[in-house]
Amino acid sequence: MTPQLKQKVSEAKAKLLVDYPYFGTLASRLELKPNDNIQAYLSDGVRFEYNDEYLLALNRDELSFALSNGAMHAALAYENRQKGRMSWLWQLATDHAINTMLVANGLEAPMEILPDPRFEGMYAEEIYAILKDEIQNEDFDDNEENVTGFNEENKRQQEQMKNAEGDHDPDKKRERMEVENQEQKKLIAQEEMFEQFANEALEKIKLHGDLPLDIERFFTIVDSSKVDWRKELYRAIDRHYHDNYRMMPPSKKLLYSGIYLPSLYSDTLRLTIAIDSSGSVDETLLSLFLSEVEAILIHFPNYVIDLIVCDAKIQSYRQILSGERLDVEIKGGGGTDFRPVFTLIDESLDAPSLLLYFSDTKGTFPEREPFYEVVWISEESSELPFGEQLLIEKDML
Repeated sequence: MTPQLKQKVSEAKAKLLVDYPYFGTLASRLELKPNDNIQAYLSDGVRFEYNDEYLLALNRDELSFALSNGAMHAALAYENRQKGRMSWLWQLATDHAINTMLVANGLEAPMEILPDPRFEGMYAEEIYAILKDEIQNEDFDDNEENVTGFNEENKRQQEQMKNAEGDHDPDKKRERMEVENQEQKKLIAQEEMFEQFANEALEKIKLHGDLPLDIERFFTIVDSSKVDWRKELYRAIDRHYHDNYRMMPPSKKLLYSGIYLPSLYSDTLRLTIAIDSSGSVDETLLSLFLSEVEAILIHFPNYVIDLIVCDAKIQSYRQILSGERLDVEIKGGGGTDFRPVFTLIDESLDAPSLLLYFSDTKGTFPEREPFYEVVWISEESSELPFGEQLLIEKDML
C-alpha cells in the first residue's frame, strides 16, 4: 500500500469510528490486501482485496462506504444462510441488502455502485426471491448494468485471470487443489472468528445506543438459528426443499457479453402451515406463531405455502407465493379441532410434502394418520397420535 493510500485509509477508518462506530470497529479488523487483478475491490469474508488506483480515486466518504461494505460481508456469515441458493445470485442479493442499508445510514456510495431503492429494508432472502423470479421470467433488459453485482463482478474477473494462466499438468493441478483446500479451511476458521468478533462488537455498541439503522434485519435470522427448536424446524423444512440449476439452455441475461450463467429450475417447496386460533392459545403464543411463519417466508426463497387458520372450524385460508409478505387476520377463539385442517387438505388442496401445525395440541385429532409429514410446534409436551413435536423454549415467550 502506498503511503498516500495508507493515509487515506487511516482517515476513512477514523471517520467511521467517530460517525459509525460499528462499521469502523469492523473495518479496523479487516485484513487489507492489494490485488491488481481486479478492477475495484472485493471482500471474501475476512480479507478486503483492492486495486490501488481505484481506491486512490475515491474520496474519503466513498472509501468509508467501500470499507463498510467489506466489513459487513465479513461480519454476516451469509454462507450459513445461503441454503443451497445459487451463489452468484445470492452474492448479488447480499450486495443489494448491504448497500441499501449503508446508504440509509448516510454513507456515500461510489458512482459505480447503484443501490436499488426497491430493496430498501429487505432481507437478502427476500431480495434473492425477487431477483430469481426476474431471471426465471427472463423479462428484463439484457443491457442492464451491474447485473452480477459489484463485489461478485470483481470475484469473476479474478477467477478469469486465474484460469487464463493455465494449469494442464495433472500433478501440478492436484497439488494446487490441495493447497486451495487447505487455504479454504483456514479461511473458514478466520470467517468464524470474524463473525464472533462482529457479534461481540454489536452487543458492546448496543449498550451505548449507537447501532446503525436497519442493522437488526441482518442478524435476526442468524441469531434465531441458535435456538434448538428452530434449528429442528428448519431442518424439517430443508428436507423438502431443493433449488437447482442447469447449463443448457443458459440464462439469457448475460449472453450479450459472452457470459454463460446457468438457468434456474426448482422443485418448489409445497408447504402447508396451520395456525391454531382457539381460545386456549393466548396472544403471546399466537404472536410467536405468526413471527415464525414470517421468518419462514424470509428464510426460504422459492415456495408455495397454503396458510390455514383454524380453531374448531376453518377461519381463513390463503395461498402465499414466493416473495409475498405475510398478511393474515387471525380469527377464532373457540374450541380446538384439528380435523377440519386435514379435511381441507384432502378435499381442496394439493397434497403437501409437509404440514407445520402451530398449536397447543389440546384438541381433537383425526382418526387416521396422513401420508405426508406433520410437525407440531407447541409450548408443552403432549401425547400425539402421529407426527413430530417441537417444543418452543419457555424463554422465547
